[in-house]
Amino acid sequence: MAVTATVPVRDRDDLSLAYTPGVARVCAAIAERPELVHEYTWKSQVVAVVTDGSAVLGLGDIGPEASLPVMEGKAILFKQFGGVDAVPIALDCRDPDEIVETVARLAPSFGGINLEDIAAPRCFEIERKLQERLDIPVFHDDQHGTAVVTLAALRNAARLTGRALADLRVVISGAGAAGVAIAKILLGAGIGDVVVCDRRGIVSADRDDLTSVKRELAELTNGTGLTGSLETALTGADVFVGVSGGTVPEPAVARMAPGAFIFAMANPDPEIHPEVAARHASVVATGRSDFPNQINNVLAFPGIFAGALRVGAKRITESMKLAAAEALAAVVADELAADRVIPSPFDPRVAPAVSAAVAEAARKEAVTR
Repeated sequence: MAVTATVPVRDRDDLSLAYTPGVARVCAAIAERPELVHEYTWKSQVVAVVTDGSAVLGLGDIGPEASLPVMEGKAILFKQFGGVDAVPIALDCRDPDEIVETVARLAPSFGGINLEDIAAPRCFEIERKLQERLDIPVFHDDQHGTAVVTLAALRNAARLTGRALADLRVVISGAGAAGVAIAKILLGAGIGDVVVCDRRGIVSADRDDLTSVKRELAELTNGTGLTGSLETALTGADVFVGVSGGTVPEPAVARMAPGAFIFAMANPDPEIHPEVAARHASVVATGRSDFPNQINNVLAFPGIFAGALRVGAKRITESMKLAAAEALAAVVADELAADRVIPSPFDPRVAPAVSAAVAEAARKEAVTR
């Protein structure tokens, strides 16, 4: 990675404009009209990729220094796929309030904040507090990027098989960052019935061991009041979404409804091997690039931020995420097939389509400057 100039500094005249004394005029203009910072600096085209290194890929809590290569890789993907500049920032702190305060103090330099690889449940608190405090988009990609791509794939799987979203019963294995966000976006998209499971089974209102996040989830989901194990939840279900790791036995998915959709997204090992899942499902997706239908966040976050930055969005709303998922699903169009319910990250249509949809949704919702 490197920071490069977009204008040359070839002589004394260029130097006097790039730095003192010419830059003083720009500073004075921004001091008089602070909104000009978006026009006169890189603020409107750069995001911070922020982590505390507490939940990095499948590596777990490896700390800030060891997480830096992942943040650098994320910054490269922002630029490569969305044309968005990004700066990796690894914080040596774990207290949510300290992280919020640190990011808030850094925020004047950036047009958006991408939170990355921060462990649940504090990731929810950190994102919420930053969204309340800042007037720029704050987006925890492990939650919402995964949710957007999952919804896009599910939309196309339903379209392929002629089913309505409202008629689907979805079981999500995992009540962490991704599982919570997926549940919420699916409900927002009109999915008829969503049940979430954690290590102890179905997240239901009768349990006395739930965190505040899971209590909210119990109120939003499981409308039929199911209790028991993941295997119980899967009986007759139309969709399985796995974001927790662990193994789901074949007999459990065999009890799902005919023509089920199985999204086994754990990395590096899916909850159930795709070849086994295919015996019981009409559509199978994973989080891996060596199988068809990879649920990959890179399909979402570059375009989402590009669209938000383009129109000066102050936040990324649920409507903007739903629009991103719909646009991503539409990219597949006539190429739709059981092994192609989601486009390739290298499809050049992806980021422009997502960006345009997000920008339009932001304008409609009047969350732009």
